[in-house]
Amino acid sequence: MANCDVCGKHVNMPYNCRHCGGTYCSEHRLPENHNCPSLESWNDPQGVFDSGFDDSVNDSGGTASSALEKIGLDTGAGGPLGYFRNNVSYLFLALTVVVFAVQYLLAPLFGVELPPPGVRPGDTTWGQIFTLTTEHPEYVWTWVISVFSHGGPTHLLFNGIVLYFFGPIVERQIGSKKFTVLFLVSGMAAGLGQVGVGLLTSEQVAVLGASGALMALLGVLAMTSPDLKVLLFFFIPVSMRTLAFLYAIGSVVFFVADGGPLSGVAHFAHLTGLVIGLWYGNRIKHKVGRGPGQLNIGPGRGGGGLR
Repeated sequence: MANCDVCGKHVNMPYNCRHCGGTYCSEHRLPENHNCPSLESWNDPQGVFDSGFDDSVNDSGGTASSALEKIGLDTGAGGPLGYFRNNVSYLFLALTVVVFAVQYLLAPLFGVELPPPGVRPGDTTWGQIFTLTTEHPEYVWTWVISVFSHGGPTHLLFNGIVLYFFGPIVERQIGSKKFTVLFLVSGMAAGLGQVGVGLLTSEQVAVLGASGALMALLGVLAMTSPDLKVLLFFFIPVSMRTLAFLYAIGSVVFFVADGGPLSGVAHFAHLTGLVIGLWYGNRIKHKVGRGPGQLNIGPGRGGGGLR
């Protein structure tokens, strides 16, 4: 039993939309009846409604998929890359695991050792590859790779949990293309913001991790799904709006109390990502369908634990 996300009607046998993850009554179960964001991709070879079997649907927009098809990669729903439609969040999660393995397993095998204690990452080859630093902010590749790099197993675990549960919700609301841009841009902006503060205060800073991008996702959900219930510390139920507010206050307080960018935690990067997410979420909140009302950690009804 559940309530329809559109009309609020209590139904014994709800329908779960596999595209946006929402729960609906029989009247609003069709995508066009609950303003499913996937409708924007109707008849688009990039979209979720293309079955991959209709040769009459062609890509004439010169998109990224066209370029991939020119080199022999099938981006249709029936092709090898079709799985990544509406699954970019999981692709990014897998990428963080791969990069982590390269950081701590492969790189040392090829002589790229981790920075020893007391040595600034920007002064080492390892740091210049995987971290965005005040020593070398001009190393453009670190703007991106630092988003997928992490400082240890615990760092990776907590960021991975957030991406696994919240990433798909945002991706279903805004689509895979916009999700990709949001994640990468907010992640890079957060890292550059932290480094910028370090440069202004003449302090040495090294940044890595997806926390800034993940804070942007939370910011979006705070605007598009403000009543989404989550368990803070796994047992305190709070709304997404409240969670975003607590993170914002905490980032400001800890940034000031811990001594700015030298605290060891990128509080300013977190705040930058959250602000970007709140801004973008405010822009699109009237264009996306109503999100799930509750996020369950573990097996759940429809949508991988969403309802």
